[in-house]
Parts: sequence; structure tokens; C-alpha cells
Amino acid sequence: MNRRNYVLDKNEIKLLGASLRTIEPKLLKPSPEADTVRIWLQGGEPYFDIFIELSNNEIVWFQFTLRGKSLSWHSKNTRLQTGITNELKIDNVSFYAASKTVENDDICDDEFIDLVKSILQTRAEEEIFTKALTLFN
Repeated sequence: MNRRNYVLDKNEIKLLGASLRTIEPKLLKPSPEADTVRIWLQGGEPYFDIFIELSNNEIVWFQFTLRGKSLSWHSKNTRLQTGITNELKIDNVSFYAASKTVENDDICDDEFIDLVKSILQTRAEEEIFTKALTLFN
């Protein structure tokens, strides 16, 4: 997905959106703040997940990864940032899920941002996806 292979048809986009499932919250490290909730959604293919951190029911952190690409947002920065992950690299460290790293792009990848938005829109009737979509405004 690294600046290529963005051409997904509407059915593929719909299938990706439909495949997202919430992972048991107990599997995530709890936030030290009492009013903070962490949500992890995994998609139906490897290297596809979404992490969202909410504080007082508002998103404070968002990260979407798919096929070695990343899109993130943080309330302290308030702009979308694309990047690449180490997930598609073949070495000993990348085989461990907790070792995922993200290297930010120098220039935001607008095509990837559009793809992420289109995947989220397939679930726009659900509150968490509606909240995530507001980050694109």
C-alpha cells in the first residue's frame, strides 16, 4: 500500500469496513485517566486495525493501519498524518504485534486519507465511526 495499490473497488471497500470487529477492551493496557476509554478494532485481513482513545466521549487519539500504511490524528496536533508501518518488513522484530512502529510521511498521502475515509463511511451509522469521520473535516 506504500504509495501504490490504492485502487479498491466499492465492494472491496465495503468488505474491509464490514470486517472490522471490536477487540475485548481487557486486552488493551488501561489508561491512567479514569475518564479515558481505549477501543481497538481489527479487520478481516492482516495488518488492518484501528485504535481510538476517547476522553469524555471525544476522540483524543486515532490510528488506522492497513497493509503497511498508517493514518493518525491526535488532539494536540489536530491534523491527519500519514505514514508507513514496519509490519510488512520481514525481520524478527516485526513478527511481534507489540513491536509495530510508524514512520510519518514528509508529505501527507491524500489518496490514502481518501481511502480511509471511504472505509469509515461504510459504517457511518455507528457512533464511533461517525466520531472518527469528523476528524476529516
